[in-house]
Amino acid sequence: MKLYTVYILKCNDNTFYTGITNNLERRLAEHKTGENPNAYTYKRRPLKLVYFTEFTDVEFAIEAEKQIKKWSQAKKKELIEGNFDLLKILAKKKFKN
Repeated sequence: MKLYTVYILKCNDNTFYTGITNNLERRLAEHKTGENPNAYTYKRRPLKLVYFTEFTDVEFAIEAEKQIKKWSQAKKKELIEGNFDLLKILAKKKFKN
């Protein structure tokens, strides 16, 4: 059974990067070594893995990644900290940019 991982990295500028992979160890190494100079994380190293979850269905994994990418910084922090009750409250709240 193949696993797909949705992950969040905390960057050195305190932003978050959300991604998806079928090999987390390899993908983290690519981020940390700065394999792609045009990547979002390249100039924001060092990076720290702060969250990941695994899926057996690639479509579910893709949908989860897309959803998390749309979330506010506050909502991502609550996911990382496991505050699922607060996530429900934040989901209903409108934030101004």
